[in-house]
Amino acid sequence: MRSALGREIRQGKPFANLEEEVFLNVLRTGDALLQGETEVLRAAELTFPQYNVLRILRGAGTNGASCGEIAERMVNRDPDLTRLLDRLETRGLVQRSRDARDRRVVMATITDAGKDALKTLDAPVARVHRERLRHMSRQQLETLAELLALARSSPTG
Repeated sequence: MRSALGREIRQGKPFANLEEEVFLNVLRTGDALLQGETEVLRAAELTFPQYNVLRILRGAGTNGASCGEIAERMVNRDPDLTRLLDRLETRGLVQRSRDARDRRVVMATITDAGKDALKTLDAPVARVHRERLRHMSRQQLETLAELLALARSSPTG
């Protein structure tokens, strides 16, 4: 008997093992959950990584964050953070400067325009999150969050 994922992706044969099925399930679920948010962000002419950087910088406050700190906090790793920041700076959503103590460190801060962009996105993004997960109970959501955190804590990850 094929699993729900196997039916969804029309896989004719069983998965090689349970770990493969779970791994692909997580990827497929992440993609499905991100679709609604991506549509909201597209209307604001932002990608998910750009939105993620803006949220990180808003949370960092007036001191901003170094490129290294931003990279560590990204939900999805982006190998070209410099280009991502270039695009946001060109749009006036972030500004960059050299750290006063260590000129090698580039600091990024969110501008008022960046804060305004996020402010207009906060409610629509939260609505997407609620709509995509409203069929799950609070206990189910808490259990899922714990299981996903456990999966990320893999000793090889």
